Amino acid sequence: MTLARRQLVDLELTRYYHCISRCVRRAFLCGEGHEHRKAWLEERLEILAENFAIAVCGFSVMDNHLHLLVRIDPQTAARWSDEEVVRRWLGVYPPRTLDMQDAQLVRQYVHHELQDPERVATYRDRLQNLGWFMKALKEPLARLANKEDHCKGTFWEGRYKSIAILDEEALLATCAYIDLNPVAAGVAATPETSQHTSIRQRVCYAREKGKIPALSEAAHGSVAGSWAIGLLEADHWLCPIEDLRKKGGPREGMIEGFSLGSYLLLVDYTSRLCRQGKARLSEEVADIFDRLGTSRQLWEQRFHRLLCKSRLLGNYFATDAARLQRVATRRGVHHVDNAIRLATT
Repeated sequence: MTLARRQLVDLELTRYYHCISRCVRRAFLCGEGHEHRKAWLEERLEILAENFAIAVCGFSVMDNHLHLLVRIDPQTAARWSDEEVVRRWLGVYPPRTLDMQDAQLVRQYVHHELQDPERVATYRDRLQNLGWFMKALKEPLARLANKEDHCKGTFWEGRYKSIAILDEEALLATCAYIDLNPVAAGVAATPETSQHTSIRQRVCYAREKGKIPALSEAAHGSVAGSWAIGLLEADHWLCPIEDLRKKGGPREGMIEGFSLGSYLLLVDYTSRLCRQGKARLSEEVADIFDRLGTSRQLWEQRFHRLLCKSRLLGNYFATDAARLQRVATRRGVHHVDNAIRLATT
């Protein structure tokens, strides 16, 4: 039975959601000569991340579907002034009749919008709403693609899937799974060469800023390297991997005490499972599993189960059965389905 989105998106349970949207009939509408549409989506994602109170934690744009990991930040939206809300809405939906390069006309338009508090409140609600985020992402691409193909009709399947991510290990596994989609599909040899993925965005940005040595230092536990990478990610449109706020960092990240360097090591290790079915467990990767409170065997089992599924059916993903039971109790049901069956040692 299909659940209403308001039941699936419960911020008291989690702010993290894995969203999957497929092209109609699973056709390769972003592939087979139309790969430039993936760049359209990536560019649109950056615009939305800069304007919505929804952080983009990971993404991969495939030929016939899209994976997206987001975090909903309602407290961020609550801090915006009314004027900032209107300007952010303009950044997402600029009126066709308004010259956005004319600062005076924009100021006049913003002033006019501010005279209607109810409209501003509506904009604020929409800018923290997952449904509106997905609509603002997919609808412009569908219009551009239909115009390019000289046709009308549906580009995306009518309903996107959202999976609530309930714990840190599930969060990392989801992020890695999304970044490794091209490798698992055989369209990329390594994670860093996977086009239109968040991991490529992160690596390219670090390379552009000359921070590749700091990545290696952070992966080996260097506090200085971790701090340098954390500050680097604070300036990027993607949500930082490491949450450094308790150490004075300027921006909320995903996981406290887990650097981008460590994440890249973990993804590289996991990618070798995709390509070869086995991977050498280095001391650094073993340390990562220890910090996560898991083991290599559990990580590999869960990841293989993710990769073996042609479609993720559950609406929740957790590595802890007790957490799933709490969700079921909250919803007043006997149990809820996990995206993958829990692995045990």
